[in-house]
Amino acid sequence: MSRVLRLLRSPWVRRGFVVVALAAAVWAVASQWEQVSAALASIPPATVALSFAVGVAYVLVTMMSWRAVLHDMGSVLTVREAGGLFLVSQLGKYLPGGVWNFLAAAEMGTDLRIPRRRSISVMVVAILVSIVTAMILAAAALVVGPAELAGRYGWVGWFLPLFVLLLAPPVLNRLLSVALRLTRRPPLEKPLTLRGVAASALWALLGWVLAGLQVWLVISALGAPASLGSFALAAGGYALAWTIGFLVVVVPAGVGVREAVLAVALAGQLGPGSVVVTVLLSRVLLTAADFLLGLAGAADVRHRARRLGRATAS
Repeated sequence: MSRVLRLLRSPWVRRGFVVVALAAAVWAVASQWEQVSAALASIPPATVALSFAVGVAYVLVTMMSWRAVLHDMGSVLTVREAGGLFLVSQLGKYLPGGVWNFLAAAEMGTDLRIPRRRSISVMVVAILVSIVTAMILAAAALVVGPAELAGRYGWVGWFLPLFVLLLAPPVLNRLLSVALRLTRRPPLEKPLTLRGVAASALWALLGWVLAGLQVWLVISALGAPASLGSFALAAGGYALAWTIGFLVVVVPAGVGVREAVLAVALAGQLGPGSVVVTVLLSRVLLTAADFLLGLAGAADVRHRARRLGRATAS
């Protein structure tokens, strides 16, 4: 284990991670470019630009949800510091395995004096918050969506009470303590509070609303009714697709799985061709947002490291 940690601390390994993760994100777009270009041609440019801007806002709001947990557990970062850490580490989700974003956050966090065990715990809690809030909106999709959606994915609602219970700070703190003890890691210095978990959940809910707005803008441009019901289906359907895609950890960033679930959710709103356009464009725009924000975060981290190096040398 110590050898692995020494390897992860290597600046060359860190740079290699960023390069490989960025390449994976680019490949996720390039592999479907023919279909994507056709999708872009069928939607007004203004709608595409607005959808991309909403996608960027969604990624940033997700970062704020994670930052709320980090703050509650004892590491207070500025928005800029949190952005550099979170946005770069999230590129790891495009690599197979489902753990690279965790490892990247843990290792990069040491530069900001965040213990590795805290980084991992924060990421776990933030994802659990995302799952619970996504399932709340997914329940709405199951109610207003087609019968096929409820029949195929109704089991998601069965687990909602359990996940909500897991978010209760006494339960969550106990589970984290047990996990750290089993892995022979020191206990957390500061337990989670209800205020911190609630703040993270509110940011996460806002994020799902923004993700749904992005999908809704696209389906409205393709002929779906611009109604509250179609918006609820877009937001809940995307949240449901994200949850199921996340659970399939062997697929990088849920590629293919999320699209399949979202296609079922939107089947009653659009024709088959328009559904394909929507799911492809949504994936590409969010991948592009991750890519550009990760690139900006990496540049900012490098800039701050150089500035700190010059200050130390002088």
